[in-house]
Amino acid sequence: MGSKKKLLEKWYEALQAVLPILVIVLALCFGIAPISSSILLCFLLGAVLVMAGMMLFTLGAEISMTPMGQSIGSSMSKSRNLMVIAGVAFLIGFIVTISEPDLQVLAEQVPAVPNRVMILAVAFGVGLFLVVALLRMLFGIGLPCLLLIFYALVFLLAFFIPKDFLAVAFDSGGVTTGPMTVPFIMAMGVGVSAIRSDRHAADDSFGLISLCSVGPILAVMILGLIFRPGDSVYVPPVIPVVEDSAQLFRLFLSELPDYMKEIAFSLLPVALFFLLFQLLVLRLSWRKLKKILIGLVYTYAGLVLFLTGANVGFMPAGNYLGQALAGLAHPQVLIPIAMLMGFFIVRAEPAVYVLNKQVEQITDGAISAQVMGLGLSLGVAISLGLAMVRVLTGISVLWFLVPGYAAALGISFFVPKIYTAIAFDSGGVASGPMTAAFLLPLAQGACVAVGGDIVTDAFGVVAMVAMTPLITIQGLGLAAGILAERRKKTAAAQASASGFDTPEDDAIIEL
Repeated sequence: MGSKKKLLEKWYEALQAVLPILVIVLALCFGIAPISSSILLCFLLGAVLVMAGMMLFTLGAEISMTPMGQSIGSSMSKSRNLMVIAGVAFLIGFIVTISEPDLQVLAEQVPAVPNRVMILAVAFGVGLFLVVALLRMLFGIGLPCLLLIFYALVFLLAFFIPKDFLAVAFDSGGVTTGPMTVPFIMAMGVGVSAIRSDRHAADDSFGLISLCSVGPILAVMILGLIFRPGDSVYVPPVIPVVEDSAQLFRLFLSELPDYMKEIAFSLLPVALFFLLFQLLVLRLSWRKLKKILIGLVYTYAGLVLFLTGANVGFMPAGNYLGQALAGLAHPQVLIPIAMLMGFFIVRAEPAVYVLNKQVEQITDGAISAQVMGLGLSLGVAISLGLAMVRVLTGISVLWFLVPGYAAALGISFFVPKIYTAIAFDSGGVASGPMTAAFLLPLAQGACVAVGGDIVTDAFGVVAMVAMTPLITIQGLGLAAGILAERRKKTAAAQASASGFDTPEDDAIIEL
């Protein structure tokens, strides 16, 4: 009975996440951007699969990926051996990144670099920076200083690599922190921070995703110094043509085995690594192990359904809508429409749900999932508006990323530590499979319609989505700090007026 109630709860959450974008697309289809019945039917069936996939994935991540990450993180820390912690962390980062489905999609978009080389380089970057992130956590090193150093290196390298690699490099930082990576690495951070008894341990449990997002950017930039981009031809998504419901069913069914195989290869290394760790170190009870294994089955089924629905149903619709909107007499209408889509579509990202719940639990509700969701939605809406300005004008992505990251890093020195860590984590989390499967094709379709360069103008959407939440979430931190100061001054004034002093020990501490 409990599991049935949990499934219904997850279904309701998935429905809330996907329904707004479904309504927006339908309004466009029956209004200013009509699409063929084939694409519409694919989109509707894709939406059902996305919701079913989200329901199963979020349940599976809750009962399997999170306990796995926490168990491994806490057991690593108990060893007190830096070499062991560093070695295991690198291995986990490497394995989980290779398992990330979004990375394989990105690798296929970069014809100048062989897929295997691209994937291995990015996985190496994530593994290396996961080691850096865990050592930072154990030694209590400030996150803003590290981010400032690494992003200074990133923007320095940006001036030496071919422009064809620039947007793809920044996009890689977003796609590698997706539905596979986020639950595992975030939970591992909580496990590692649990051995620290100081009051900043909870603050430092965040920040792993932010540093792990830097590794892929540097890795792809280094590849850009080695490889030279060849003549790449943009291949748009195949626009499906279905004549009846049976053909529609066969279309999705024919794609299902490929995603079943892809997700099996993705989850297998993680599952095998955990089972090996269980045999050698963890030795969890059979009851806990059984629950984790059932959770892995839910996670597998959820990811298969989610990616099938997103890639088969959402991708062609996004591409066609982008072409239709940019082909209107006033293509500028694409900017507010993309912003509206961005505001709602980020709620459908599986990893966003995991982050929001983790933040609410770690902060004991001081930063609620609803507030986090609003901050992310505002950030992604702004980023989509700026991304469509790029598509329509051809402005270089650096004109947005350099001032954006400069502002984010500047704010980080004035807000509570936990807001900075959460903000930079949220940037990587917000740019997941929904961004790659719907928003990126939307930008590519619009770019084709206005005659732009796909590689330099359309790519970079993921990078923009990963950047703006850094500012909006930290903006929430600034607002919270100002409100806390006002409350303290009001309390002090009231105490003074009543003739009582407020002892230092009784001062209210605001998060």
